[in-house]
Amino acid sequence: MIIGHQIAHRNVASKYYRFKPEDLETALEDFTSILEKDHYHPTGDMFFSILSDPTADEMIIEIFVPIKEDRFKPNSDEKILFRSYFSVTPMVMTRVTKNFNEQSQEKYWELFSYLNRNELEQRTPVFIEYKKTRSGKIYVEMSVGV
Repeated sequence: MIIGHQIAHRNVASKYYRFKPEDLETALEDFTSILEKDHYHPTGDMFFSILSDPTADEMIIEIFVPIKEDRFKPNSDEKILFRSYFSVTPMVMTRVTKNFNEQSQEKYWELFSYLNRNELEQRTPVFIEYKKTRSGKIYVEMSVGV
């Protein structure tokens, strides 16, 4: 666990989604295509927050994408939110470096076990960030605000 982690981005567009867990990739692709269709340019890694019980049949998430533009007026009828600055701090964070499907559930419960053991109060939903090392290896950071 890493204590004192933070998420901070400028000019962030976001959208809420409800879907079956196996359709996560479809939701991520949908949001990317909406932004591209409206001529917005992502500048950072996409991330999302899990707003529902992770064991439920349907997930509710908010997907976030930092964009180049400092103003946002969508051309479509989609309900997209915009924040000129997005920051969550302090956070407790853990990483998933392999076997993402299996390890994600384990790390999720490990995160909450850590909060309970250390008497920390959860103040935000769980955030999931996809990252890439300089060598191109993909990993996931899973964090929660405390």
